[in-house]
Formats: sequence, C-alpha cells, structure tokens
Amino acid sequence: MVTADGLIIDVEGLAKRYGSTVALDGLNLVVPTASVFGLLGPNGAGKTTAVRVLATLVRPDSGRVRIGGYDVIEQAEQVRGMVGLTGQYAALDGFQSGRANLIMLGRLSGLSHHQAKARATELLDRFDLADAADRAVSGYSGGMRRRLDLAASLVTTPQVLFLDEPTTGLDPASRLGLWEIVREIVAQGTTVLLTTQYMEEADQLADHIAVIDHGRVISQGTPSELKGAIGATELVLTIATDSDLAGAADLLDRAGFANGSVQVDSESRQLRLLANERPHIASELIGALSAAGTHVDVLTAQEPSLDQVFLTLTGHAATPDTTSEPSPHGATPVPSRKAST
Repeated sequence: MVTADGLIIDVEGLAKRYGSTVALDGLNLVVPTASVFGLLGPNGAGKTTAVRVLATLVRPDSGRVRIGGYDVIEQAEQVRGMVGLTGQYAALDGFQSGRANLIMLGRLSGLSHHQAKARATELLDRFDLADAADRAVSGYSGGMRRRLDLAASLVTTPQVLFLDEPTTGLDPASRLGLWEIVREIVAQGTTVLLTTQYMEEADQLADHIAVIDHGRVISQGTPSELKGAIGATELVLTIATDSDLAGAADLLDRAGFANGSVQVDSESRQLRLLANERPHIASELIGALSAAGTHVDVLTAQEPSLDQVFLTLTGHAATPDTTSEPSPHGATPVPSRKAST
C-alpha cells in the first residue's frame, strides 16, 4: 500500500541506543515508491540499525516508522508481509543446495511445495544459478552466494526490499550484475532502500540519497543535487612520478588550493581535490607544483564525485570494509515474511 503522497516509507524522529552507544539520534526519512533510496554514511553512522528497525528486527527507543501506511511496531505483521531483506553477509544454509534453500524459504513464506519449487526454479534461472542449483551452497563463490541471497529475499515479491551493503566483497563483474538485477526489480514496482559505502554504486543506482552521521541525516537529495550543493569543481591531476605524489598533496593542502582534503590514488598517480572557487586556480596550482619541481602530466576539471561529497560532509572518505553495528540478533534473516524469525 502506498500513501496518497506517493511515499512508501516514512520515518520520523527515530532513536536507538545500545548501552552508551547512540546508533540513531532523531533520524527522519521519506522514501518514494518504486525508487532506489541510498542511505550513505561512515562506519557506525546508524545505517544497519536503521534497516533493522525498518525490517521489524529491532525495536526503536522512540520515533515513528510507517511502511506502506503500517506502523512497524503496532502493525509489524503487516509490515513483514511487505518487505524483504538482504544483509551484509549471506544468511543461507551452506550444507543445502541453492535449490533446497529457496524451496525451504518459499515454504516458510507460505507457498505450497509445488509453488515453492516452481519459484525456486524461476529465481535460479533469473540469477544465472541454474547450473549450480543442486550443489551445496558452501561450494559457491562469493558472487554466487550474494546472487542466491538476493534471490532468497525475492521468493515472495516484496513491496520494499532492504539491501544492506549487498555488494560487499564482490568482484567488479559480480557487482555490475547485481546492479542490473536491482534496476529490474525497481522497474517492476519494488522500492529498494540501499545502504552502501561504494559511492559509485550509489551514484549509479540511487534516485535519492540521504547521508547520515552519528545517527541523523546531515544532507539529502538526488545525486546531482548533493554534488551541486558543494559549490566547487573537482580537479584531477595525474602526477608524472610516484615519488612526487605525497609531497604534491601536502603542498596543495597547505597552500589552500583545496576545499577540504586532497585524495591520493597511488595506483593511478592521481590527486583529487575540490578546488576553491577563485579565478585562474588551475594555472596557479600548476605553477605552485612546477615551482616545487613536480610535473603534472594531465589536469582535468569535472563536477564533484559522490566520494568528494561524502568527504566534505563527513570529514573523511568512504571505506568499503564495514564494521558491524551492535546487534543482539546475529545473522540477518533473508526472505520477506521471515523477518520475524
């Protein structure tokens, strides 16, 4: 069920503590239906806790959450019938085959044996797992396990799908494959709430983004709006020699060219910085480096990346290796309607 204003998720003043640790501190979110909503933030910002509250796995200390018009506390059963969840780590039985896992989850979701078997076959084909369908999941690669994990969350088609760091640890090809699947799901009417620390992933998939830190939203908008709000140009410099990288970054930082920290990519010998808005800054920057004996092979100017947005808003770069937030629940349940177990 979608509310009259086209919103399927409405979060107001959400708060949650674990002892002295504040996980959520007055979180407010609204999510339009049939869209991808990106929830970004540094480690420990509250992303996973927010997802667990929305999925009815964790009870908040205060605040109000409605999904499809249903209150996640007072009407938890109705909410569980609407949502699916794929966590950071695959919650699958490694001793069973992929097919057996999906059939079991189908049965737990209320399907007959015939329906569960047919749905399992359909999902295994869709996620390119048919050839491995009858092998034990313990023998699957990381990419195969993540695809099976996502398939499991779609055994019954959820109106809302929570993807909590879904591509953590995947190789680039597997990550691109999952992006395509997410786009297909949304095109069919499912709303996806995505947490990720891969900024390219958020840029590619998300229609709207909220950046949270210390359990509250610090900025939100479309990817373009967030980039535009910084009000600066990103300069990318390719330095001629590896040995000059660190010194060049330090010089640009100290000389006041950067609107924030200078990011260093040793592999590509590149420096990235949000340039201060002043005339002729590119030529001044090249001149300062040249005077210090550093040669620049290439300099390009472009709109800020989401990496730079994240750096500016939170004070440090995104790091894909996440640390789990406190939780008493252990492994994350997968299929819709199984969130209550």
